[in-house]
Amino acid sequence: MSRHEKLEKKLLADVARASIDHQMLQPGDRVMACLSGGKDSYAMLHLLESLRRTVPFEFTLIAVNLDQGHPGFPGHLLEGWLVERGFEYRMLKQDTFSIVKEKIPEGKTFCSLCSRLRRGILYNAAVELGATKIALGHHRDDLIETLLLNLFFGGQIKSMPPRLVSDDGRNVVIRPLAYCREADVAAFAEAQAFPIIPCDLCGSQEQLQRKRVKRMVAELAAENETIPANLFAALSRVVPSHLLDRELRAALGPSAVRGADAQLLDIG
Repeated sequence: MSRHEKLEKKLLADVARASIDHQMLQPGDRVMACLSGGKDSYAMLHLLESLRRTVPFEFTLIAVNLDQGHPGFPGHLLEGWLVERGFEYRMLKQDTFSIVKEKIPEGKTFCSLCSRLRRGILYNAAVELGATKIALGHHRDDLIETLLLNLFFGGQIKSMPPRLVSDDGRNVVIRPLAYCREADVAAFAEAQAFPIIPCDLCGSQEQLQRKRVKRMVAELAAENETIPANLFAALSRVVPSHLLDRELRAALGPSAVRGADAQLLDIG
């Protein structure tokens, strides 16, 4: 087995495990795979198609790309790849680029408004296309960075859920790459020679908080390679009784907090 085949097998196992753990895929699902043109969404669609051919139940895929009106967006590259691979797909176009440029002052982060507009369009498209799931290409590193962003800048302990029901109940969002390392996804995308389309809107803003957090994690990992894995593991090892959420404390009851407090043992 070649190195590339081993990598694909590993990624496919990560996707399958995440799907089982979080009930992402069920028989009869019609999955709308959101394809931005970046490495992550290409890899996600490829792996979902491989999974579709091997699981003991049927589900279908439809790839959807949203052209948000970025000048010079090379959507034909993405569409050509979809046609060549035989995917069912839809190419949507709606000019949110002009709205973002108008509403957001120069030098400020575009991502928040841009993502809200994109999300609304894709949620509506999923309903129109009869999709039971919306698949997004966020990977393990995205989940880790989101956890730290919420801690540092949002005052919350939360990340991106692998499976999420939208507020209005119309859509179910899944993240099949939730267990996949970004380095593995990047290596796989390079080996597959996906026709990558870079984002020339938010991608040009080097001072985004997410990029700062990404650099911080990389620097820590250079000193201790287990740190990213530990951060990811922490998302599955929550100890509610040792946090300060009063609603959780009320639900658990005072007797739920037991055991030695390691941080107090050295106090003399």
